[in-house]
Amino acid sequence: MTPATVVAVNVGRGKPMPGNSGMSSIDKRAVQGRVAARRLGLDGDSQTDTANHGGPEQAVYAYAMEDLDDWARLLDRELRPGQFGENLSTRGLDVTGALIGETWRIGTTLLQVTRPRIPCVVFQDWLAEPHWVKRFTDDGRPGAMLRVLEEGELGEGDDIVIEDRPDHDVTIGLVFRARTTDRSLIPRMLDAPQLPKADHQFAVRYTEENS
Repeated sequence: MTPATVVAVNVGRGKPMPGNSGMSSIDKRAVQGRVAARRLGLDGDSQTDTANHGGPEQAVYAYAMEDLDDWARLLDRELRPGQFGENLSTRGLDVTGALIGETWRIGTTLLQVTRPRIPCVVFQDWLAEPHWVKRFTDDGRPGAMLRVLEEGELGEGDDIVIEDRPDHDVTIGLVFRARTTDRSLIPRMLDAPQLPKADHQFAVRYTEENS
């Protein structure tokens, strides 16, 4: 079986966005060579809106090239690695089906899947696609946020080895639907003890209020 790999490692700094979105670091560009992955993200990368992005539980963002290529076909435009603001463009990995808490070994770095990306108006303004937030949400392929469990280095061409998969069925796709389009799934989020604290509290509060 062909191993899952990193197609590109992408980083970016804050810059003015179209529309009224202000500054954002969504414009990620591929870099060559080895890149250090640290607790708060990749060297050379930044999160401008730290109230909604970044932090140790959203240090790195991964998106599948298979999904990006499909969006390029659907939108009839070229989409390069990093176009969706992802740090890691992957191939051969079911990112939407990744379990909350599963771990990936990439180079000398160990990463853990934490939560899906939730689209915002900055993403829409950046792509300049009408109704993009709704379309991306309805599609249900959000990509995965990752925490850095072991700092190290990674780079283009590295294999992605799934070292551990938790004993539950709570995927990135399920949490995304629970948070956006299907509130009946929210209680199932609690089956994943590795959820970030904010997501866990959200699921507990909803479940208690609707039990």
